[in-house]
Amino acid sequence: MKIARLADLADAATCPRLVVKVGSSLLVAKDGVRRAWLEGLVSEIAAAKARGQDVIVVSSGAIALGAKTLGLDKGGRGSLADAQAAAAVGQIALSGLWAELLGQHGLTAAQLLLTLEDLEDRRRYLNATATLTRLLDAGAVPVINENDSVATQEIRFGDNDRLAARVAQAARASAVLLLSDVDGLFDRNPALPGAKLLPEVRGVTAEIHAMATGGSSSGMGSGGMTSKLQAAEIAELAGIALAIASGLHDAPMARATAQGIGTLFLPKLNGRRKAGARKAWLGGRLRLKGAVVVDAGAARALGRGSSLLAAGIVRTEGEFARGDAIAIRDDAGATLAHGLSEYDAAECARLMGTQSGEHADLLGYAPRSAVVHRDQLVLL
Repeated sequence: MKIARLADLADAATCPRLVVKVGSSLLVAKDGVRRAWLEGLVSEIAAAKARGQDVIVVSSGAIALGAKTLGLDKGGRGSLADAQAAAAVGQIALSGLWAELLGQHGLTAAQLLLTLEDLEDRRRYLNATATLTRLLDAGAVPVINENDSVATQEIRFGDNDRLAARVAQAARASAVLLLSDVDGLFDRNPALPGAKLLPEVRGVTAEIHAMATGGSSSGMGSGGMTSKLQAAEIAELAGIALAIASGLHDAPMARATAQGIGTLFLPKLNGRRKAGARKAWLGGRLRLKGAVVVDAGAARALGRGSSLLAAGIVRTEGEFARGDAIAIRDDAGATLAHGLSEYDAAECARLMGTQSGEHADLLGYAPRSAVVHRDQLVLL
């Protein structure tokens, strides 16, 4: 059974494993934690567990809580040092709050703090998968946040929307529910007259991206609609549905699923199978070591399932080594695929535009079959 509507997210048969992301503005108001609202959400999570669903929570709020405790201005985001200090203090309060409220329903909370590298490095990604699987098998509710006390601007997700999608990939979840400060994706800025909520989106296209607006309206969070669309793209690679719904109301999960208020992102119906687990991980990577730019012929060949050959490369970007994840782009700058390079950047530059028969003389050793083999490549 496949998810086809928002109501399916509350069906254990259709959605056996659900990731719920909670934004900072929903957890923390100007006067402190929105405890009554959170108690209601935890009751909904307990109900989902009771009907047989696994639930993983991705919870923001550590920086906002810590900033309030430490008396930091700008919600703790005035500087990197402020954010890291606020996160260190706030994470204790946040995890304790989830443990307390879940415990009232007889549920065990488990805290996982992840960094970008935990999900970008393949071995660490598999370790996270194993931990999540064991916790869920034991009946626990994992509560996950980015480890903001050590993350820097260069090595962080930057928002929990994309973290939630990557966690869903790692946990082999059925769906992701992003609870936010908006009802979903509108065809234009929802503040404009005539803006319409889109109930369903199949595949995130350039036109869909054009509908996105900037940051969250609360000023507390770090994600906006753009990050949510990026999360939907990450989920789609693994065949995972993703929904955006408002958390500003009581019982937000039921409002989304029972009343159908929100936007449900479903994988495109284009005949392509979802990427396997390894390729989904590769396609969802947020940090790439470099890129190669290809001509129109190579772009068409990639679309037909071919490997990337040197003859179709027109330019290299960045410094990368053999085995590094790189982007494959067309000349207009659009990213066509992610792949693991069989050569370093200098070798790619030497080989680009040449035929395979020339490679041994250019390299001085027996060449590999492709610059990026199709088994190490995922189309986006």
